[in-house]
Amino acid sequence: MAGKLFDNGLFESSRMILPEHREAWLEQEAKALEKEKPILDEQELELIHGKLNDSFHQHIRVRVTEFDPIEDKVHEGIVTVVNTFRKEIKLVFPDGDWKYIYLADILAAN
Repeated sequence: MAGKLFDNGLFESSRMILPEHREAWLEQEAKALEKEKPILDEQELELIHGKLNDSFHQHIRVRVTEFDPIEDKVHEGIVTVVNTFRKEIKLVFPDGDWKYIYLADILAAN
């Protein structure tokens, strides 16, 4: 009888996991991969805003790094709208698509 308890015996192979437990485990794994948003100093923020301002006024292409908890996203385009009330910019890509990006989510602009 002791052989059924070990070495993939009867009780060993009858393990199950509830769907609720699986979902909780997957959420916990996803949260473990997330990273915290870095805090930028005033000098770095001024450089970022200067690059965005140049792109807006002179129609120069700018590369923007947007924060994402899993992996940072890099977008390249021209700033066409600066919404100071909502604190976001509209970035138009070379293919004509566009995206609104919050200023607080921008980590770098080149």
